[in-house]
Amino acid sequence: MIEKKIFTVGITGASGAIYGVRLVETLLKQDHQVHLLMTDAAWQVFFYELNEDVADRELCLERVFGKSDNLYYHTQQDFSAPIASGSAKNDGMIIVPCSMGTLAKIAHSISGNLLERTADVMLKERRRLIIVPRETPLHSTHLENMKRLSDQGAQIVPAMPGFYHQPKTMDDIIHFVVGKILDQVEVEHDLFKRWGG
Repeated sequence: MIEKKIFTVGITGASGAIYGVRLVETLLKQDHQVHLLMTDAAWQVFFYELNEDVADRELCLERVFGKSDNLYYHTQQDFSAPIASGSAKNDGMIIVPCSMGTLAKIAHSISGNLLERTADVMLKERRRLIIVPRETPLHSTHLENMKRLSDQGAQIVPAMPGFYHQPKTMDDIIHFVVGKILDQVEVEHDLFKRWGG
């Protein structure tokens, strides 16, 4: 029996929106509750990388994820959302992909929107915060901000696919990264073949 959990997934404007989409799909498939946050730049990436019509955002989400009673979408200024408070139950927050701008704001406790506020709540409550940066190359301030977040208890899981499982398709590469994220929040999966398995 799978324990049902509550997660927050943030998708920012970094390239790699498909990682966030696949993560949400996998969590919903296992009947976990997902609170979804997307920055304005993330919606642009949905348009350019996923070829999604984002004019009607609610309709776009329904096309991408289907109808689900376990998916809760919150706009960026909805600070009345339960995830804005440490008193709400939350088993982990994953920001995938995470832009360097969002990462910098979280590292310095700048909460200008609900995504940044929720990440700050995760840090202050000592709950799981998984940051999945997707940028290259990295300069020293990027690296310093990642270290700062790591020192505060966040886990940094760069979108760096492995190749020992001999991927054959783009999905194989995407699933490897999503599987590594799920490992960090202790969600069972069979998205990739494990080393020695």
